Amino acid sequence: MTISRTSGGAPVESDAHSLSIGSNGPLLLHDVHLVETLAHFNRENVVERRPHAKGAGAFGTFTVTQDVSKWTKAAVFQPGTTTKTLLRFSTVAGELGSPDTWRDVRGFSLRHYTTEGNLDIVGNNTPIFFLRDPMKFPHFIRSQKRLASNGLRDADMQWDFWTLSPESAHQVTYLMGDRGLPKTWRNMNGYGSHTYQWVNETGERFWVKFHYHTQQGMEFLSNEEATKLAGEDAEFHRRDLWEAIERGDFPKWTLSVQVMPYEEAKTYRFNPFDLTKVWPHGDYPLHEVGVLELNKNPDNFFAQIEQAAFAPSNMVPGMGVSPDKMLLGRVFGYADAQRYRIGPNFHQLPVNQPQGVEGGFEAVNQWMFDGNQAYHHSGTAPVYAPNSLGRESAQEFQGTVPEGWEADGEMVRQAYALHAEDDDFGQAGTLVREVFDDAQRDRLVETLTGALGGIKRAEVYERAIWYWKSVDETIGTRVDEAVKAGRDEETVPGMGVEREA
Repeated sequence: MTISRTSGGAPVESDAHSLSIGSNGPLLLHDVHLVETLAHFNRENVVERRPHAKGAGAFGTFTVTQDVSKWTKAAVFQPGTTTKTLLRFSTVAGELGSPDTWRDVRGFSLRHYTTEGNLDIVGNNTPIFFLRDPMKFPHFIRSQKRLASNGLRDADMQWDFWTLSPESAHQVTYLMGDRGLPKTWRNMNGYGSHTYQWVNETGERFWVKFHYHTQQGMEFLSNEEATKLAGEDAEFHRRDLWEAIERGDFPKWTLSVQVMPYEEAKTYRFNPFDLTKVWPHGDYPLHEVGVLELNKNPDNFFAQIEQAAFAPSNMVPGMGVSPDKMLLGRVFGYADAQRYRIGPNFHQLPVNQPQGVEGGFEAVNQWMFDGNQAYHHSGTAPVYAPNSLGRESAQEFQGTVPEGWEADGEMVRQAYALHAEDDDFGQAGTLVREVFDDAQRDRLVETLTGALGGIKRAEVYERAIWYWKSVDETIGTRVDEAVKAGRDEETVPGMGVEREA
């Protein structure tokens, strides 16, 4: 029979009774097992993620089904390659206890444990984002959280930020449309969202965007269904994913990429590095790469999902970043958030180790030392480079890096240079008029009526109507009329979900 022990290995007498002076007397500080039990419990949770706090995930495989080697030399994308993969889904604005079915963007964070190291593609269920410059990111997240005064969410705060940041219009249109309420995580697409760089064996460079299309079909919840589920089953999406995998109904996504030749980015009609923009498929069609399948639930949610530390800084040869300012900011920001959230040695946790590398973590010659919770170490090997004691280091290379790009000019603080068709509302309007059908436009009006109906400040409301008329004059007018008609009624359609956006 296995007995309980302290963390030091000593057997304990009881997991039910504390040491006291008599049955009614005071407890004793030298009850080591009690003190250790309570002290560890107080430290049981890591700091929750600031955005993307609520989520879950699973393991699986990514298998390459097509030959894209003419665009990239990355081992993970070579024909026939199968790679162990971790995928975490999440909401953005809600805290750990928030319902899965609040209207929100959904995170779609992938880790491929490749033979060349971990590759993290950290995206969402939409192909674009609210912002194009990371300087505004903390402000955006704060606007979607809670008021400093009363700790409550506030429609005025959300719409005040969005309408003063019109580059958000494209993403907000997605959010207020059907994609803001996916039926399940299995029934939504995922996107790398950012523009990345691929480099092939001959050194040719290409710009790419990642699209993970669900093979289960896109399905959505209505406002009423989402509100009902939020009260009845706050973990609806987490439960659905777990139970599907447990019964052998493994969800799959097809990865396709858009590929832009390197030089075409300079004159393309939209700035291809602007995270608020898409590349129309008519200009750059999708090319299938492979299939992602989730087929194994975590053995321990905390160890393998909560402590999973995704970061766009995890790159491999043949894969690189781009002049996408949001991506460049996230390359630093995400890894640094993990150092704060989990600790400076988060990379030593099993879920974060480069599991696909031959020899495992112990074979990785890396130069990070000591710090809290350092477990793996290099023994008596030198901790500096260069050295004359036989430990190899990367000292010799000088020159142009394969996954780079040229840049020249003065140091400035300014927006991207405009391309021929760049503006803040154009693609959002195209989404409404050319992608949405009549039923989707009706649901958008219903959702916006609820969302804008919660605004209290007249100037914020007027700016919100201007914002939506700038996206589409008809939609903005319909919303304005519906909100004003419902001001005196008890219930405004869609309220309760949208205010938690």
